[in-house]
Amino acid sequence: MSRSQHSGSGSPGLRLLRVGENIRHAISAILARGEVQDPALVTASITVSEVRISPDLRNATIFVMPLGGDEDGAITKALNRHSAFIRGQMSRTVHMKYMPRLRFLLDGSFDEASHIDALLRDPRVVRDLAHDDDPETGDED
Repeated sequence: MSRSQHSGSGSPGLRLLRVGENIRHAISAILARGEVQDPALVTASITVSEVRISPDLRNATIFVMPLGGDEDGAITKALNRHSAFIRGQMSRTVHMKYMPRLRFLLDGSFDEASHIDALLRDPRVVRDLAHDDDPETGDED
């Protein structure tokens, strides 16, 4: 295995990141043009936040976040139902030897970021941070 494809640190190589970004742009364009005909997707505004490619380039996990959320999972189910169509449309712009199988998942990173922001705004945390920022007396030069 070449050094460029497997760095040994567990993080994806530059090639995997580049392919994932190309796929992300292609899927975003397909969804923006409204090429997927499904009642659940007609009025949905969907953000494609990340694409993770398997090391063999055969599978792609696409993380999406619909505007307003997807509590019942209807949007991700619709995207997974139409993954073959999206894959075919994507093959027109992304040129690869094998087009990866697509699996759509709801992106939880936005919820996690909101939770962390709420924790940082907690009055007890703000008090502790303000206490740490006060200059200590007694160590003056």
